[in-house]
Amino acid sequence: MSIGNSPEDDRPSIGRVLHQARIDAGLTVEEVSTSTRVRIPIVHAIEEDDFSRCGGDVYARGHIRTLARAVGTDPEPLVSQYDAEHGGRPAPTPAAPLFEAERIRSEPRRPNWTAAMVAAIVAVVGFVGFTFFKGGDEPSTAGQVAEGPTSDKITPKPASSKPVDPKPAPSDSAIAAAPQDKVTVKLSASQGKSWISAKDHNGRSLFDGTLQQGETKTFQDKERVDLVLGDAGSIELFVNGKKVEDQFQPGQVERLSYTKGDPEVG
Repeated sequence: MSIGNSPEDDRPSIGRVLHQARIDAGLTVEEVSTSTRVRIPIVHAIEEDDFSRCGGDVYARGHIRTLARAVGTDPEPLVSQYDAEHGGRPAPTPAAPLFEAERIRSEPRRPNWTAAMVAAIVAVVGFVGFTFFKGGDEPSTAGQVAEGPTSDKITPKPASSKPVDPKPAPSDSAIAAAPQDKVTVKLSASQGKSWISAKDHNGRSLFDGTLQQGETKTFQDKERVDLVLGDAGSIELFVNGKKVEDQFQPGQVERLSYTKGDPEVG
């Protein structure tokens, strides 16, 4: 016997609704995971009303909507039920100043490193060229001039160790050689600008801002990288050295999670 229970207390849980809708649709967990790109352990956890693996309320709401659409049920009542059971939807935070601050902090450092590196290389090449030309004018000392000063000057300038600039985006070959014990995700705004958010497996923010057309960002974590793409159709996505071939539509918002084994495991 229940005392003072409202009708909402008798409604089935979010996980039970999604589980029953999936069964009614004749779908397996693996099929739902493949169609939504929500990993199998997370689908199982949500159907058991365990939202701790979603990485936060924003991702939990996104997973609920995605799974509800995949199994043919209305997501909005489930999202409202989630908000009611987890303290309501938080008020949105103005994002534009934060994005501008992020760009102001991160971008100016790239040309400084590049300019210093180019200047050093030009100085070494110029000195070597001058030494060889001078050797051509003085045949009797050409061997000594070319061998002595040239080797002394080139040795202290390890050109192979310094060009590695952490700020510019790595090439595809560098991504392909990403360490096997980490998750490596590369985003390239090839078709236009897009707002993106990236978090590590602890929910800490790796980046939260706008990726302008032509810009590239790379993120790494030892376990998982969670993404939100504001305009997925503008983004080229590479995970652990492999291009993700999903046909995202312009203006489409995508919430994605990748681990060390992706994209093979879906």
